[in-house]
Amino acid sequence: QVQLVESGGGLVQPGDSLTLSCATSGVDSKYHVIGWFRQAPGKEREGVSWIKSSDGTAWYSDSVKGRFTISRDNAQNTVFLQMNNLKPEDTAVYYCAVDTFTMLVIGTPRYWGQGTQVTVSS
Repeated sequence: QVQLVESGGGLVQPGDSLTLSCATSGVDSKYHVIGWFRQAPGKEREGVSWIKSSDGTAWYSDSVKGRFTISRDNAQNTVFLQMNNLKPEDTAVYYCAVDTFTMLVIGTPRYWGQGTQVTVSS
């Protein structure tokens, strides 16, 4: 059974940094991809970044490329999202999700965390 628990959200000012964590269990490193999605009030959910458990291949959306970094610690079964130079438009609930590559890339992963709020405001 796949379980995901996010942590690390909070209220920060523009330009600040924040690191989100996703503690996982039940993930199959051969087949699963772990990703971060976000949803702002009144907006559709969007994919932010994902990483393959097997080889560390990563992807970023254009809106966060160069500012966010995804990484994994296989020993701790944890995936991190380092967010630098945060902007007000990064404000959203951030969700960790896991599934096969196809399911995650098309935006319909079956396994989700509970979400963590990130608010960027001066």
